[in-house]
Amino acid sequence: MKKILKVLLTIISGIMLTSCSSDHRPSVMIYSTAESFRNEMFQEELDKKFPEYNITVQYIPTGNCAARLKAEGTDIEADIIFESEYTYAEELKDFFYDLSDYDFSKYLDEMVPKHKKYATSIRYSGAIIVNEDVLREKGLDEPTSYEDLLDPKYKGLISMPSPKASGTGYMFLKNLVNEMGEKEAFAYFDKLTNNILQYTSSGSGPVNALVQGEVAIGLGMTFQAVQEINKGANLKILFFEEGAPWTTSVFAIVDGHQDKEGVQEVFRYFFDELVQKDKEMFLPEQIYKDQNTTIKNYPANIIYGDMSNNTAEERLKLLRQWIY
Repeated sequence: MKKILKVLLTIISGIMLTSCSSDHRPSVMIYSTAESFRNEMFQEELDKKFPEYNITVQYIPTGNCAARLKAEGTDIEADIIFESEYTYAEELKDFFYDLSDYDFSKYLDEMVPKHKKYATSIRYSGAIIVNEDVLREKGLDEPTSYEDLLDPKYKGLISMPSPKASGTGYMFLKNLVNEMGEKEAFAYFDKLTNNILQYTSSGSGPVNALVQGEVAIGLGMTFQAVQEINKGANLKILFFEEGAPWTTSVFAIVDGHQDKEGVQEVFRYFFDELVQKDKEMFLPEQIYKDQNTTIKNYPANIIYGDMSNNTAEERLKLLRQWIY
């Protein structure tokens, strides 16, 4: 009898634990390509704002997110896609809910898509970033032009993201295609590859390599360099005469998910408040008309390079030619 009671108590305890640990709150799934520290901020703010919902901010690489949306369509697990690079979003816009009822008047005109299938979350620029300690150790001057980067003295000391794997890498490629012409730009990268230590799979790879002292020069994201400088890294941000390559990333509701409980409330919070908070904390480059955000050591009055014809079709065409 004691054994039977023991078994029954174990079963009842298990049922009670399962019941207590079950989360019956409406769930909202967000696929985010943003960096971990930014996703952590979003998760913390969302949990505070919406305790009645079970919200998950799940990191997914940019290319993987686009591939899943292509494969699964509106049946995808995610309700909200956050920080899809602009050209990917254009390619996938038919999977997104029409946001025409949202007020886009706060945005700069060039940040508003005519179809209003997504909203801009960030504008981010690229820069040539140098580790001054490594340059000094190697007895090297800092480069002043893209042509300088071809000098054999920098062999194995340059890092750049792969355009096929990273939106950051692609914006450098696209900017130089616009500046030099397509044939000349690919000829340039044929030569630059001799000095590249590694084409990284992540946009953050070059800055990480700079911080570790593995390279002297990185073609990376301005805001990530600023983050490391503010942590004490001896990095310097340079812009060449072609201007800073740049692009935008966007956020959207997956079509058909807009009526799911909590989804539009969460999206509205991003639209009205969280994206602005992100500007104040991490990415101050302007997307709003009345935006006045500054961050310590962030370059002011960035001169942006030519990123015209930055379409999904152009990206596919150029990436087919990238062989490294």
